[in-house]
Formats: sequence, structure tokens, C-alpha cells
Amino acid sequence: MPIRMPLMIPICVCLSLIIASCGGGGGGDNDQPPGDTTPTGSVDKWGLWSNGVRLRGANIYQRRVNIELDGSEFMGPGPIGPPYTQQDMDNLAALGANYVNISHPGIYTTSSPYAVDADSQSNLDKLIAMATEADMFVVISFRTGPGRSEWAIFPGEDWYPQELFIDDIWTSTAAQDAWAGMWAYTASRYRDNPVVVGYDLMVEPNSSVSSLGQTSFDPDEFYPQYANTTYDWNPLAASITSAIRGVDADTPILMGGAGYSSVAWLPFIVATGDSKTVYTIHQYEPQDSYTHQEANGTVTYPGSLDLDYDNQPDTFDSSFFTGLMQNIDAFIAGNGAPMAVNEFGVHRWVSGGDQYMDDQMSLFETRGMNHALWWWGPSLEAFNTEENAFTFIFGPDPSNTTVVGTSGLIEVIRKYWAINTHRPSNYIGAQ
Repeated sequence: MPIRMPLMIPICVCLSLIIASCGGGGGGDNDQPPGDTTPTGSVDKWGLWSNGVRLRGANIYQRRVNIELDGSEFMGPGPIGPPYTQQDMDNLAALGANYVNISHPGIYTTSSPYAVDADSQSNLDKLIAMATEADMFVVISFRTGPGRSEWAIFPGEDWYPQELFIDDIWTSTAAQDAWAGMWAYTASRYRDNPVVVGYDLMVEPNSSVSSLGQTSFDPDEFYPQYANTTYDWNPLAASITSAIRGVDADTPILMGGAGYSSVAWLPFIVATGDSKTVYTIHQYEPQDSYTHQEANGTVTYPGSLDLDYDNQPDTFDSSFFTGLMQNIDAFIAGNGAPMAVNEFGVHRWVSGGDQYMDDQMSLFETRGMNHALWWWGPSLEAFNTEENAFTFIFGPDPSNTTVVGTSGLIEVIRKYWAINTHRPSNYIGAQ
């Protein structure tokens, strides 16, 4: 991950160069809005997840601004940043996206006594209103909440003041109960909002690598020792699900697995039994060696790469995805539930990144998996200058921080987003 946060960003100037040929999407009959089968002013939220790919879009990232860490310009004036404008949201929709995954601080405080965080709640309301104006659906994804600060996602790193690190969610039943309470409050607040079509319970649960004693990345080692303890994400997710369903029976719930919701940990998810839960993955593999390589990296796709850590080169092409998709296929078959990928991506300068993304997105499509790439950012120059590795509209030149007319990666993303036909305006107020 980057120095000061996860990242990516688009500047609005000259965006018309990109969106000029975006046009309407294709899509077959299965991708059409239900029209007169949907009551006026209502959205079949579950149908958007369970009837093939209907949502394609991007994440936006938000966290609390810390002046000591960020200065006065990098993340904007606060209290939550970086700041988005209506034009930022409009530009995302104009490229074809119909869904924004709002990766956001929870609307309860991280420290006891746990209570509503008015700044976070107000910011979330504002972002949802902007997405509504841009005619996009929204998933609310909470990065933080009782017992978990933003910095718990990056344990052991030294680029932030260590006093900001809060991660007792995995040892405190009080924090876990409060996290469930936060979601019950959230669901009661947004359940009637027709554009809010999902609640993502926790962004990248990571108890196995917390600073509280667990260091294993291997689920085969972790679960025999910690299953059904407070470190186990599965019972906590079930508890949060029950809390939500106590106030909202209909809005879909999104649940990723432990281990940062990686595909490797997918087989260890215990399904909650909720009939409107979508199970999710975050997919950046092979992260260290390919998708997140620096601008001077030499690994290309297709090409050769040591994929099994035996110090011997392996063929790195579309066959790489076979193992990943086997885990996904097995989970779908075993649980009868839809899946989605609500984070994936590649640094914009990576050689062959366009083909890598095309091959991967094609497989998501064939499995009926809605998808949101990482990420779409605001038009804040101070931020864009520093954080732009995932800013696909800046093109493949690492030194460029302005919008380009086209690139291989831009065209791949635009190709899939152009398939979208479902938007809130298809349902809300339809006659």
C-alpha cells in the first residue's frame, strides 16, 4: 500500500476527452431493468446482486484528516477527507460507472464510550446525496468503528503516529457489541434510501495480522487455534448481520472473509445463513510482485513470475486466474449465494496491466460478480500529486498527473462500464 493511504485519483479538467465516446451500454435481456415489474419509487436491491452483473463501478476512499500527519493541504481541511465534489461523482458516472463503493469511517467513534460520530455521519450523508445526484447506486463500507481505527488496517507500519492505532475490536466484546450497534443504527438510518443497495460490514477484517499477538497470514494455521474466539471474524459478522436484520430485512449485506478478504481466505468464511448476503473478495494478487510494483518494476503480463515461491519462474498469464476462480466457484456452489469483488486493481504504469484487468474482469462477468475497482478520487491537486498509482485516467506515464485522452487500461475499464444499464433513475419515479 502507498505511503499515506490507499490511493487513486481523477482530475476533472479535460475529462470530456475520455467520456466522449463512452456512450450507452449493450447488455442482453438479463441486464435490463425490470421496468413495470418494479413498483414506482422502489428498487429491487437484492435483484441487483443476484441476477447477473448489474453493478460496475469504483471505490472512493475516506478517512479522518490528521493535521500532524497530513498537513493542511494533502487531505483537505477536514474533518474527513479527501473532499469530493458533485463534479467528481458526475465524472465517474459519465465514464459509465453505476455504483460507488464508499469506503468510509464508521459513524460511531473508535474509542469508548462509543457514540455517533457526527462528522462521519454528516460526510457520509453528503457523499450519498452526491451519488444520488449522479444517478449511481451506493454501498456503504465501514473501515473503522468501535475498537478499530483506520491505522489498524496497516499494523506494524511506522508512517503514522502510533498513538492513532486502535485495534481492540478483536479482544473486546464491548467493542464488538458496539460495532453491531453501529450497524443497526446505520441500517435504521439508510434502509429507506433507494440508492443504498448494500452494507459492507467491515473493510478487510485482519485479526490474523493485528498487533495483539496474531501474526499468521495462513488460515490453516490461524483457524485451528482461534476459531470461535473474539479473533474469529465469522461469529462477529453473524452478530452484526443479526443486528442489521433486526431493523432492516431487505437491504443486502456484503461480507468479505478474514485475511483482508483475500481469495485465499474465502474457503474459511462461515456463511451466516442470511438469505440476502453477498459474499465478497478483494483481489490484487499477485500484489507484491505485480499489481503494486513501483514505476521501475519489470514484471509484465503475460510473462514469467515465481508464483509458487519455489525460486523458479512460472508462466504468468490468464491461467494464473484458474486457481483463484476455483476457490470462487467452490464457494458459490457450496453456499448458493452470489459473490462480488468490491476491491481490485493494478498500478496504472504496470506493463500489461490492461490485459491483466481485461482477463480478470471477464471472469468476474462470467460468474455474475458485481465489481468495483480501486479507486476513484477527488479533484484535489495536492492529493493527486502525491497519490496517483491507481489513477487510471492519468495514463501509464508515472510522471504524468493530468488526465489523458485514452490508454489501454482506460479502454478496458470503459468497455465493461459501458455495459451498465441499471441506474436509480430506472426505478425511482418510474411510471
